[in-house]
Amino acid sequence: MFVPLHDNTPLQVIRFQYVTGALIAINVVVFLMTGAFTSEEGLWTYASGYGIIPVELIHFVDPPDAYHPVPEPLTLITYEFLHGGWMHLISNMLFLWVFADNVEDAFGHFGFLIFYLICGAAAGMLHTLVQSQSPAPLIGASGAVSGVLASYLLLYPKARVWILLFLRIPLPLSAFWVLSGWFVLQIVSAFIANEENAEVAWWAHIGGFLAGLILTFVLRSRLLVRGSPAPALTPQRDKE
Repeated sequence: MFVPLHDNTPLQVIRFQYVTGALIAINVVVFLMTGAFTSEEGLWTYASGYGIIPVELIHFVDPPDAYHPVPEPLTLITYEFLHGGWMHLISNMLFLWVFADNVEDAFGHFGFLIFYLICGAAAGMLHTLVQSQSPAPLIGASGAVSGVLASYLLLYPKARVWILLFLRIPLPLSAFWVLSGWFVLQIVSAFIANEENAEVAWWAHIGGFLAGLILTFVLRSRLLVRGSPAPALTPQRDKE
């Protein structure tokens, strides 16, 4: 429906979003190694091994020919770095680049990395609970990125964000309207989609967003204090 272009929120604490940049680089490298030049069969093999398969994760059911290069619970992390195509990758990385720098600024480098991975894992768990009988693998950074969007919404609701609506119309809107509208769209899509044939894991988006909201709300006071400019120091005079 829209793609973000840039925002007007400057960094307050960190000099550069190193973790965000590293996450984007890792996602691109992993895609080049797994999905960019492989056949559909090869991509399916990677997705089956490193993606979340709900029926296997929640019921511990392993088909006879199952490919398990990592323990099943670990796929709650590994699935976040796999993508099914260039547009899947580019859209996720674009949202991450526009919104994650300020969230990383608020959480700090290490805190942001933990926050990102937790949101991704929560997204995968909600998808698994809703689609507990599904044998289809879940891959993509969308759930983790959704958590970043929720955090940005709580921390910088009045920020001005330029978006490209319908891939044609550039508009400057407040982050509140952009991101709350995005979340409403995910909820509506989740309830009207045919989950058995859906190509988009709407519930993963919702799970990641809710995790980001909860974590940021709990830590909001600390995050806002961290991002506040230091008070100006004034010289003191001795009383005469």
